[in-house]
Amino acid sequence: MTRQTKSFARKLPLAVLLEALRKLDPRVQRRNPVMFVVYAGSAFCSLLALARPGSGFTIAVALWLWFTVLFANFAEALAEGRGKAQAASLRVLK
Repeated sequence: MTRQTKSFARKLPLAVLLEALRKLDPRVQRRNPVMFVVYAGSAFCSLLALARPGSGFTIAVALWLWFTVLFANFAEALAEGRGKAQAASLRVLK
């Protein structure tokens, strides 16, 4: 692994995490209908969990749905970040 590649590898996770959090905006989520439904379901389950604090099942479902949304956003941001890093390294080589 070259020095430049290691530099990209170190900077990527932090940038990806920040981008994944930015993707929690409903306007961004709306572009992907499947993830938007999961996003809306997680928000609805979270509201139900707040309305009924003693419901452990509702809280568990809300947590799993939020985990799914965050993981999908992280995976998408990671793929985009790697693609941008590879494009930048190809531009440097050119």
